[in-house]
Amino acid sequence: MIGSYKGKKLTDGKLVIYFKVAGCRCIGEGMGMQPPKNFVPEPFEYHQEVEVTVESLTNLGMGVARVDGWVVMVPFVIPGERVKARIYRNFQNYSDADLVEVLEASPDRVEPRCPLYQKCGGCQYQHMTYERQLKEKTKHVEELMQKLGEIDHPVQLSHGSPKEYNYRSKITPHYERPGKDGSQPIGFLQYGRRNQIIDVEQCPIATEAINAALPEARDEARRSGGKKRRQRGGTILMRDVIEGVVTDPQEIVSERVGNHTFQFKAGEFFQNNPFILPELVEHVAREASMLGARYLVDAYCGVGLFALSTSKSFELSAGVEISEPAVRWAQANATICNIKNVRFVIGKAEAIFNGLKFSGEETAVVIDPPRKGCDASFRQQLMQFRPQRIVYVSCDPATQARDLKEFVEAGYDITLIQPFDLFPHTRHIENVVSLTLSSRPPLVATPEAEDELEGEIEN
Repeated sequence: MIGSYKGKKLTDGKLVIYFKVAGCRCIGEGMGMQPPKNFVPEPFEYHQEVEVTVESLTNLGMGVARVDGWVVMVPFVIPGERVKARIYRNFQNYSDADLVEVLEASPDRVEPRCPLYQKCGGCQYQHMTYERQLKEKTKHVEELMQKLGEIDHPVQLSHGSPKEYNYRSKITPHYERPGKDGSQPIGFLQYGRRNQIIDVEQCPIATEAINAALPEARDEARRSGGKKRRQRGGTILMRDVIEGVVTDPQEIVSERVGNHTFQFKAGEFFQNNPFILPELVEHVAREASMLGARYLVDAYCGVGLFALSTSKSFELSAGVEISEPAVRWAQANATICNIKNVRFVIGKAEAIFNGLKFSGEETAVVIDPPRKGCDASFRQQLMQFRPQRIVYVSCDPATQARDLKEFVEAGYDITLIQPFDLFPHTRHIENVVSLTLSSRPPLVATPEAEDELEGEIEN
């Protein structure tokens, strides 16, 4: 519960609705508390309360407000709301605050489904309607493209998940060794804490099957992994797949996406929202094949999700991956799906595209790198290969924007930016950007940019 209704009153002719916000670290604490040793007392005193109007949200989900021009960051708010906040940290150019009260609520504010919301650090947006979440995430992508990529291109409204709750097919609750009082919380990091775990008995964004299996998994963890204080605790894997809810990271499991079945080890990476995944794959296939490319290269191919799912659109596809175990799984999945026009190869980091039997001018490339984005060596090789079409899938639009800036400078035009919300109620967003090789000449990089790139490659 985000808070309790306190009442209403007329102020300057306005109807003001008050909420008392539960779950913030400072509720009930006043100005008399002793500040931390490293607290900087300017421009605000420790626990000084301020009333502010929220202007916007950052891509981390924090509300941006101002007091006489000074930025104050407040969590769990919606742009346009008037709130009371309590300062707990001053930085060189902004301050952090806890949310104390919502004085004027947005019409998009709703009651969170999770009773631990604002205490558990897993979700940031349960307090707003799903439609508003999609709009805010679209803005996040727009701002990151402009600020980090210098990209001024329209961003389509984020594609929503068919399921807003109970969508997550994998969770990994953590636990420490029992405390002196015998307590042993099993769950996720507490909001605003780096090492403190909050006990989570049920998780509303996890699938119903995971929540049904969670009590037994928690009991088993306490029985086998944490009875004695000298034991350090651990992590529970819970993955909801065709075989059921699996807890052994080494178990071979199956996931179905559209008409294709993929096998992998339960502890390895595979997208965690199976309800929206078919729509994401269909979009990537449509964008990659739009200009009639004969061939596809699926870089960072993993277990073959995009290469196999898009195989009908191309004469021949190649999945490239530097992880040998992932390539073996991709090859096995091609056999399972009875797909014969896809080959998977182990690519060396310094020679990703070597050995391909087709040219870039007839090829589309799909890239789905880890959160850090494409490394400098890969970006350089991709621009040398010069495919006619690139579809870039990213779980971090910030690093994606950095890479896209370089692609545009090398002669590519962005044709579509389409976010997909794989993670409702969190700040995270998956973003898909389509690019086409332009007829214009590449932009010439400055010597400083070239030196910086060379140094990055060498490192």
